[in-house]
Amino acid sequence: MTTTEIKITTNRIPVLIGKGGKTKRDIEKKTGTKLTIDSDDGLVGIEGEDAIAVLRTTEMVRAINRGFSPERAATIFEDEDMMLDILDLSSVCTTPKQMERLRGRIIGKEGRAREQIEDMSGAILSVQGKTVAIIGMIDQVKNARTAVEMLVEGLPHATVFSFLDRKKKEAKFDMLDYYY
Repeated sequence: MTTTEIKITTNRIPVLIGKGGKTKRDIEKKTGTKLTIDSDDGLVGIEGEDAIAVLRTTEMVRAINRGFSPERAATIFEDEDMMLDILDLSSVCTTPKQMERLRGRIIGKEGRAREQIEDMSGAILSVQGKTVAIIGMIDQVKNARTAVEMLVEGLPHATVFSFLDRKKKEAKFDMLDYYY
């Protein structure tokens, strides 16, 4: 039996539990694990026979804690190579106003910059608090992370999107080269 414990913010506990406990039951059924949630402390205990299932469930709980909906966080289970990467922006920003500006650059007007990064990289993003969480395959996460870091450095959106376009074309070329 493998067990682990993770602390999440108390405002994300209702999201993890779901309406009438549905989300929690769905996670347990899908992963073969057992979740124990302490609503007061925000501690989530995860136990199961399969150590990898416990690890993947922990990643999903971390993703939900970082702002992903349970449906988007569940993409972690789509492939064994899917991963969660969390980029902490607190070292870059010293004031709440700077943090707000930076989040605004990453999300873009009406969420279009975030959507564009997701479409071009193939990864999914969640911008919450002082972090940007990214879920995807290793190369997708790497490209999305680089794009976010470029925006953090202050590069124009057009430069970031041309970088992602180049990476997308390289990936397509590599795929064609692999098969033909």
